[in-house]
Amino acid sequence: MQSVGFIGLGKMGIGMAARLRAAGHAVRVFNRTRARAELLTGAGAIVCATPAEACTGVGVVFSMTADDASSREVWCGPSGVFAGTPAPGAFAVECSTLSHAWVLELSAEARARGLRYIDAPVTGLPEAAAKGQLTLLVGASEVDLAAARALLAPLCERILRFGEVGAGTAYKLTINMVGAVQIASAAEAMAVLERAGLDLGQVADAIALGQAASPQVVRNTRRMVAGDHDRDVVFTPALRLKDVEYALRFARELGVGAPFGSLSASLLRESCARGDAGANESAIFELARGRRPSDGS
Repeated sequence: MQSVGFIGLGKMGIGMAARLRAAGHAVRVFNRTRARAELLTGAGAIVCATPAEACTGVGVVFSMTADDASSREVWCGPSGVFAGTPAPGAFAVECSTLSHAWVLELSAEARARGLRYIDAPVTGLPEAAAKGQLTLLVGASEVDLAAARALLAPLCERILRFGEVGAGTAYKLTINMVGAVQIASAAEAMAVLERAGLDLGQVADAIALGQAASPQVVRNTRRMVAGDHDRDVVFTPALRLKDVEYALRFARELGVGAPFGSLSASLLRESCARGDAGANESAIFELARGRRPSDGS
C-alpha cells in the first residue's frame, strides 16, 4: 500500500482518486471546493485543507486540474505541493491537459526537489475514470515509468509511452485538436443536412456506420440530434478551446502551421461567446445551424 496525495476532484479526478482508494492505497485529497472532496470520506479518503497538507509524506502525488493556471497554483502556490514535503523520490504524476511549455517547466521544478515526474494526461470519459478504464498518454523515462506502473494500474486499461517528459502532453494536445476539428466539421455537416431536409436521427446512425465515424463524432452527433447540450455535460467548448489554444501554441513553437486547428479554435470562441462555454461541446451545432454564407463560411 502506498500513501497517495490527489489534487483536483472534478469529473475525472474524483473517479481516479476513488479507484486508488479502492486499490488499497492511503489517499489524501484536496479540492478547491471542499464539499466535493468530502464525497470521498465514506471511501476512507482523508480530506486536507491545502495541497501541501495532502502531499506531505506521500510517495506519489497525482494532479488533475483544468489548466496551466490551476496547475501552477496547486504545485507552486504558497500552500501548493512544493510547499509541503512529499517523501524523497516520490512520484509527481500530472494527469491534467496542460501546455507543453508548462509541463517542461513543472517537471524541472519537480526534479529539482528530488521528485520523479510522470507526464500522464489521460483519455477517456468520467465513466471510464470511475471504472479504471482510462488510457494514460505518458511521457517519462523508461526507468521511472517501470517503477510507477503498479501505482498507475488502478486507473487505466493501458499505458502508452510516447517518449520522455513532454511527449505525452504533445500527443494529448494535438489529438484533442483533431477532436475539435472533427466535432466542428460534424456540426457543419449536420447543419447542412438538416437544411436539406434529411432526418438527423438517420444521419447520425449512418455516420456511426461510415468511414467518418470516430467516438468523438458518433457521441457528439447523437447529442446534436437530441439537443441535450446542457444535460450530463462531458466536455465543454471552454475546455476544448483551452486545449486547442495550447496545441496551436505548441505547433507555432515547432514552426508548423495549423490552419484547421486555428479555424476550430475560432468557432469554439464563437460558441463560448454565444453563451455555451459551460455546455457540452456538441452545442457547437447550434452555432453551425445558425450561420449563413455571409458569415465567412
